[in-house]
Amino acid sequence: MVRLIMGANGAGKTKQLIELIHTSVESESGSVVCIEPKGDMTYDVSYNVRLVNAGEYNVDSFDCLRGFLCGLYAGNYDISHVFVDNLCKIAGSTDLQAVETFLHWLDRFSEQNGVKFTVTISADEDTATEGMKQYI
Repeated sequence: MVRLIMGANGAGKTKQLIELIHTSVESESGSVVCIEPKGDMTYDVSYNVRLVNAGEYNVDSFDCLRGFLCGLYAGNYDISHVFVDNLCKIAGSTDLQAVETFLHWLDRFSEQNGVKFTVTISADEDTATEGMKQYI
């Protein structure tokens, strides 16, 4: 399952994401991971969440992020939910067609491995491609 949260800057996406993270930690038995572009959420999320600063690992493209996610899962098969804050900033791209392609891959990965994904993008929902809208 992939869930996409879209909205302009300052629309409350990160606050919503933090609430979803806390709910996930309380309700799911597996490991919860949050990937963010910088270390901004350090004091906002529970210590039970594996908080990953993508900038520390030079994640800078969708291909790199795919490999990073596969490596995370290969290192811990107990991961039940991965949250990705500001996908386009992490991947260094605002190409919505590339975002759509990545989300389709993420959905297949989710189905194959039983991992849930929640992703935020700083863009208005009206700009979403048809393929992206199925995840909103």
